[in-house]
Amino acid sequence: MRRVIVLMAAGLSLAGCASFSMDSFKSAPTPVTVQFDSIPPGADVVTSTGPGCKTPCSIPLATETGFSATFSLAKFQPMTVPVTVTRTGGELLSAATITVEPSPVVAELQPLVPSRRGARKTARKRASAAAPAAEAPATTPFPAPAR
Repeated sequence: MRRVIVLMAAGLSLAGCASFSMDSFKSAPTPVTVQFDSIPPGADVVTSTGPGCKTPCSIPLATETGFSATFSLAKFQPMTVPVTVTRTGGELLSAATITVEPSPVVAELQPLVPSRRGARKTARKRASAAAPAAEAPATTPFPAPAR
């Protein structure tokens, strides 16, 4: 009877271990510092993981997957840059290495294209400014022919 109780206790304890997985022993992702820059500088950058800053800057991010960074600046078109994060190694005796691509994350922002309405106004101003010059008589350095 004693053996039966010991075997049952051992069986129950092993069944409890079967519900454990190695995932429960993994720690949180190691933060990696990502550098951001923009051309022109001073753009606001926001990552898809949440944090953001004003370029040039760096943010520590704890992610094992890729993310995107959206750059925005007044009078410039916004730009989104995809970023991949690759983790290699990380076994019991070796440390994991984390690679961020691209590094640093740089966005070259393009100026906003002026609207057609603004272009028409500018064209009208140029045409009206050029009209008086066209009406003025042409002067030449040569004397007028004798009559």
